Amino acid sequence: MLQYVFHRLWQSAVTLVLASIVVFVGVRALPGDPATVMAGEQADPAALAAVRAELGLDRSLPVQYFEFVWHALTGDFGRSIRTGTPVIDMIGTTLPVTVQLAVYAMLIAVLAGVVGGVIAAVYRGRWPEWAANGFSLAALSVPTFWVGILAVLYLSVQLNWFPASGYVSPFEHPLRGLYFLTLPAIILGLAHAAVVQRQTRSSMVETLTADFVRTARAKGLSRGAVIFRFGLRNSLIVVTTIVGLQLGGLIAGAVVTERIFSLPGMGKLTLDSVFTRDYPVIQAVILVIAASYIVINLLVDVLYTVIDPRVRVSGRAQ
Repeated sequence: MLQYVFHRLWQSAVTLVLASIVVFVGVRALPGDPATVMAGEQADPAALAAVRAELGLDRSLPVQYFEFVWHALTGDFGRSIRTGTPVIDMIGTTLPVTVQLAVYAMLIAVLAGVVGGVIAAVYRGRWPEWAANGFSLAALSVPTFWVGILAVLYLSVQLNWFPASGYVSPFEHPLRGLYFLTLPAIILGLAHAAVVQRQTRSSMVETLTADFVRTARAKGLSRGAVIFRFGLRNSLIVVTTIVGLQLGGLIAGAVVTERIFSLPGMGKLTLDSVFTRDYPVIQAVILVIAASYIVINLLVDVLYTVIDPRVRVSGRAQ
């Protein structure tokens, strides 16, 4: 197990280095000049040169990259060109909002997806499966932004069941905070619930038709024990993989939902930075999102060793 974990750690470190190179090169390939943005369109060459020297843009790209990595390792992502605020402070304010929304949405997605997948697998060929499959098809087909706008119009404005916008920290006011995040989390989690449901159903159908399950039934094991001890438990590997990938996607893809519900998260910060060409913020946000993907996948791989003993024995994912 330790060998497997160590193997995944160095793979994650290499992936993070490659991601930092892509982020560094990609941001510098964007159109526009951060020195011009900071100094103004009418600035004279001397002013532009001074700003370039202040931002470190007058150095070679390798030197800029190693300085970027060194400062990032120490938590220094520079200052925002637009506001002058340290970028680490801006991320520290917005990242918890996005993480709270993503985790809440994933909990809803896992609960709805696993329940729907179990129902579709147990009652395959009958109306409960058709209803579950219809839900997953609709959730995957309908755009999130459209569902979010309809939810705001009907559930918030007309029926007043949920707030149309705003944010309250669940750590300060737990119930009120969850109340403000519930509707965005449901909207964000719908499509992910459909993916979890389809994968759960597929894995459970394969498990429930296996020889060892038929043997367990022949020995008199109850239907509930077969479903939960064999079917659902053996589906956890697939569900865990999907949840890990989807959680990283939720953190990165909450831009539209945060915009619709005016949540002060990473999505809003990213859009504002792109519109104003705030390159230090864009660079830091993309790197943080990439690092979140890598860390989440690492945790999922380590969790395999707990769920599936074969990983502990073989030292690699099956």
